[in-house]
Amino acid sequence: VRLVESGGGSVQAGDSMRLSCAASGQSFITYSMAWFRQAPGKEREFVAAITWTGGTTYYTDSVRGRFTISRDNAKDTVYLQMNRLKPEDTAIYYCATDPSISTVRSAPAYWGQGTQVTVSS
Repeated sequence: VRLVESGGGSVQAGDSMRLSCAASGQSFITYSMAWFRQAPGKEREFVAAITWTGGTTYYTDSVRGRFTISRDNAKDTVYLQMNRLKPEDTAIYYCATDPSISTVRSAPAYWGQGTQVTVSS
């Protein structure tokens, strides 16, 4: 089981960025997927999650309306489109997956290695 994030980098406040997470090792078509982030000196926090059908999504309040999670099951890939980025969005972003939509939002079984997102004011 392997999750590989990509798309991180440095942007200015107000810019957009899209993160991708490619899964390999097994088919994740029936797995829920999620994004978490960890800012310097802070605990890792849930950002967004999506059911395996893509029909239901969840967001933490601070990103709702700015971030969009989506997935392409044919590519075993999940995306996080981030718009109107703010300096407080600066963090390492982690992809995660779990068979359960409940567990994926709290204690997912599998994690990626993370990708850095830096937003300057």
